[in-house]
Amino acid sequence: MKNKVSKAIFPVAGLGTRFLPATKSVPKEIMTLVDRPLVQYAIDEARAAGIKEFIFVTSRGKGALEDYFDISPQLEQELKKKGKDELLEILKSTNMESGEVAYTRQHKALGLGHAVWCARRLIGNEPFAVMLPDDVIAAEKPCLQQMVEAYAETGGNMVAAMEVPQEKTSAYGILDATREGEALVKVRGMVEKPPAGEAPSNLAVIGRYILTPQILRNLNKMKSGAGGEIQLTDAIAQEIDGEGVHGLCFEGERFDCGSKAGFLQATVAFGLRRPDLRDDLRAFLYETVAAEKAAE
Repeated sequence: MKNKVSKAIFPVAGLGTRFLPATKSVPKEIMTLVDRPLVQYAIDEARAAGIKEFIFVTSRGKGALEDYFDISPQLEQELKKKGKDELLEILKSTNMESGEVAYTRQHKALGLGHAVWCARRLIGNEPFAVMLPDDVIAAEKPCLQQMVEAYAETGGNMVAAMEVPQEKTSAYGILDATREGEALVKVRGMVEKPPAGEAPSNLAVIGRYILTPQILRNLNKMKSGAGGEIQLTDAIAQEIDGEGVHGLCFEGERFDCGSKAGFLQATVAFGLRRPDLRDDLRAFLYETVAAEKAAE
């Protein structure tokens, strides 16, 4: 019987330099996509997948992130007094129970693999998920839930995968894989950020993982990979002939909110999905595009 996945690691130690000057004082993970911080989307997705323990790998200057998940008695009391029950429920939904969330520090920026390794003592000897809040995925069934359901059949290690344009493969971890079904692939090889023209496919690893404790033992070796960093991809690749690695071509639309363009695209896409914003936003977009075309 496979162990249930109940813990998730959220690597949030990055400085967010692509969003300066905003990230000089605001952690990138709590920058708002419409009206919810990026990290809230990841938390909601994790909860839908049955995650009960949330582990954040942080760094200096992330105090606002920790405060976000704490209760705010004064604000709750003010909303209650003014009868703003709907807002009060939204606020309460962001609270994390005592003992539900843990924080550990990554003191040196040595890569994603190192960030995951920093949480090893909080994971113990059980399977766990890794979620990158920069990757926001809009899906009818949340991406991690799709993965947990597939993992119940496969066991081993699993990565979320999607096809990317061939010219962009050098920006991703890329899979060499064979189809096992409509959405599942069996991984034969993985390469992190292959040079242009050398990618084994255009199937890229996206920021969702379900991993076995063996991955943490592989990371103990502290071998640096692409970019001189300790790559999570390398530690997973060591298990291709061991516990096995699968890729799930998830259903949904992924937005790279680690880039300004991706963040803006996500803002528009999520805004158009909101009944209270859709009409005004759509009208504005039509008018803006029409005005640009007229000016050409």
